[in-house]
Amino acid sequence: MPSVNWKYMAIVIFDISIAAYLVMAVTVFNKPDEKATVCTEVKIDIADGITGGFLTPAEVQRMLERKKLYPLAKTMDNINTRQIEEELSSSPFAEHVECYKTKGGHIRISVEQRLPVLRVIANNGDNYYLDSHGEIMPYTQYANDLIVATGWISRSYARRVLAPLACSLVTDNFWQSQTEQLNVLFDGSLELVPRVGDHIAYLGSPDNTGQKLARLRKFYKYGLSVAGWNKYERISVEFDNQIICKRRSNQHTNS
Repeated sequence: MPSVNWKYMAIVIFDISIAAYLVMAVTVFNKPDEKATVCTEVKIDIADGITGGFLTPAEVQRMLERKKLYPLAKTMDNINTRQIEEELSSSPFAEHVECYKTKGGHIRISVEQRLPVLRVIANNGDNYYLDSHGEIMPYTQYANDLIVATGWISRSYARRVLAPLACSLVTDNFWQSQTEQLNVLFDGSLELVPRVGDHIAYLGSPDNTGQKLARLRKFYKYGLSVAGWNKYERISVEFDNQIICKRRSNQHTNS
């Protein structure tokens, strides 16, 4: 059995000890004293979405100030980032919140908000928003230019039918600017009220809405742009491969 070189082992142990000391010196001894460091900057980032949301950096600041959690001018050791995250996450408009400290006495707050895509005002008295995941958000007084859905709307219908339809409308530049209102009739069929043109667009049953909207869009582009946006009071794209228009004189024409 070979003999142990104790001198060599002692040198290795000494080198390891020196390396461990240097790591400690960097991570501990050179770490700024949080008790003496004051927060000099708070940066609040609100994630962009497909529509304008309800949360702004100013609103986030007000929320934290109301709970005396806004970190500016506080010493870093007295700033509880977890508590800030929990407070902001309690907002019905926040989906994900992250708060952390950086060097130099700075605090970073990142908020990913729930994105409203539709406001629902139903015949049963319901008044709320739907987010991009089809979840219900409470109504607030925030000003927001959203498509409004009215009529015979149950919450299950709103989640199942209106939420995906609203997402397709607001992610399309043409329909986002053209759609003012969706109306649900007693049988569950859909009407679209445009921003431009004094007519009602009848979509019929809430199936194949993508195809119906594509057909209606072509009629807007190649028909109404020539005939005039106010020529008809009702335009139906309920049936495949046809568009039925009702003139204001109560005469009908097929396109």
